[in-house]
Amino acid sequence: MSSEPSLLRVVDLSVSFNGLPALSNVSLELHPNEVVGIIGPNGAGKTTLFNSISGLVKGSGSLELSGAAQPWPKPHQLAELGIARTLQGVGLFPELTVVENVMVGATRFAKAGLIGAAFNRITRDEKALRERAMIALEKVYAATLADEIVASLPYPVTKRIAIARALVSEPKILLLDEPAGGLGAADIEWMNNLIHNLSLQTSILLVEHHMDVVMNVCDRIYVLNFGQVIASGKPEEVRNNPAVIEAYLGVQS
Repeated sequence: MSSEPSLLRVVDLSVSFNGLPALSNVSLELHPNEVVGIIGPNGAGKTTLFNSISGLVKGSGSLELSGAAQPWPKPHQLAELGIARTLQGVGLFPELTVVENVMVGATRFAKAGLIGAAFNRITRDEKALRERAMIALEKVYAATLADEIVASLPYPVTKRIAIARALVSEPKILLLDEPAGGLGAADIEWMNNLIHNLSLQTSILLVEHHMDVVMNVCDRIYVLNFGQVIASGKPEEVRNNPAVIEAYLGVQS
């Protein structure tokens, strides 16, 4: 673990829906260039945790970014705070090209307004946003697909495009929601390598059901069950934790 201050620190996060607890006093940290995994059975609260950090769900507790207290953000504030997120599905616009989809994630860099439009700034903005999008596509090895229509691409490729759309905002913290979901064995191995490469540029918090991905790419893991953290530590520590085996893994490894 890095000795630097946490990029992200969640303290005692609790969330309830209609009086039923979804998260109870959940705390976690993410340090620079770490890959931290969130695992647990279905209904454990993993998506609620991501939604809380993303401003989609309100809860109690506190949030710190780079060591400074931060109000829980609203979704439109995430990019300025250096946070980007992918969705469980790819969430792309199928009728647009690959590069157009990625440009959507770069709009915080756009400068055009009513005055700018009068001086053709929109054209310059589009060029700049496309250049940023191409850089993001290169990071996921998809730059050659820039002008392809998303609907024409196989699902594993669209997963990479969705990651590029998150990367184009140049986040310090990347939230990956089931990046290996729906992928076959060969594509999962490819995704493992991609996550390793991306961690050299940004810190990654991921929710994932594929245990081989979690154990391969994560520096540390938090395990949720019934909305509570029941274990945390390095992959080998979590793998052999009796509480985790009972709640999630199901068998002694």
